[in-house]
Amino acid sequence: MDKEIVKRLVYSMVQFLQSQLESGANGGGLTEEGVESVEVAVQCLETAYGVSLAQNDLAVPKSLYQIFSEAVRGEMDTFSSSRAPQTESAPREASAEEKGEAEQLKNEGNQLMRDEKYTEALDCYTKAISKDCRNAVYYCNRAAAHSKLNNHKEAIDDCKRALEIEPQYSKAYGRMGLAFSSLNDHRKAKECYQKALELEPDNESYRGNLSIAEEKLRAEPQAPPNPFAGLGGLGSLAGLGGPGGPDLSNLLNNPALMNMATQLMSDPNMQNMMSSFMGGMGGGMPGGMPGGMPGGIPGAPQGVPPGPGAGAGAGAGAGAGAGAGAGGMEALLNAGRQLAEQMQNQNPELVEQIRRQMNRNAGGGADDPSGGNNQNPPQS
Repeated sequence: MDKEIVKRLVYSMVQFLQSQLESGANGGGLTEEGVESVEVAVQCLETAYGVSLAQNDLAVPKSLYQIFSEAVRGEMDTFSSSRAPQTESAPREASAEEKGEAEQLKNEGNQLMRDEKYTEALDCYTKAISKDCRNAVYYCNRAAAHSKLNNHKEAIDDCKRALEIEPQYSKAYGRMGLAFSSLNDHRKAKECYQKALELEPDNESYRGNLSIAEEKLRAEPQAPPNPFAGLGGLGSLAGLGGPGGPDLSNLLNNPALMNMATQLMSDPNMQNMMSSFMGGMGGGMPGGMPGGMPGGIPGAPQGVPPGPGAGAGAGAGAGAGAGAGAGGMEALLNAGRQLAEQMQNQNPELVEQIRRQMNRNAGGGADDPSGGNNQNPPQS
């Protein structure tokens, strides 16, 4: 350390402490004991470093307190600015030279697209964006290259960037519709084509792609009505899968099974049977079942156990007592069991097919990347 600087620093310290002594207990915040301690500290510093307040040549333009307070304020200002939220600045405007280079790269990319060199075209468009990131055409053209390479999500992202720059860019909506269609999201594809047509009503390509998206939406299978609505207590259909069999929620996704179940439930006798069993949830069961088959299902195989409360010969009182004693849940489960057994007897091949399908846990449909849509040529 520079001894001269150290002496001047100690002089400033002694100067500061002396000002505190002059304020004393009145304004310096010192007690009487504190004043004595500071006096001792001043004497020790003067003796140790060989300085005294009489040496005016050691004084500096600013007092130690001023120097320190300014340093503290500067530190706090720096801390505050570093903690302040940083706003993202808008991308700078490309220079004329950069715009010219970007346009040349775009034209090269367009030629590569015509030559079906999609990866090289993608690279050209990316380089063009690096030169001029505020040109919506470059993003839209890169989306076309992404679509050709089956990068449909990336194509959607590029179309969105293009629309942020140019919200009325119809071609960006059209290419985003193509990407959604390739992902089999025909509802969003339809919305994009509709927007593209609003901006460019005479474009037959958009009109044709919109018709295709609407046709695919109409062709999507509709969920069949659930014949078991309100029978949540069934949980699963007994007898279809045995122990560990398929859950009812999974079975309801099978159109063929639901069609068979719907036909069964449309049978008046079956409707009466289910109404009778559901009636047992609140009290006694009716003495017999419709169709002259007490406690059974019309057309059911031999050996199907009669429902609770069945058997007209047993008497209405006995039937009611059995239904109320056993509770409605047993009756409801028995209804599901008998319905499942009738389904299995009616179409055992379908039931076996469902078992195999659910064991494989198969899912998803065939992918149709083209979707019948025409790719517009890159923007020139």
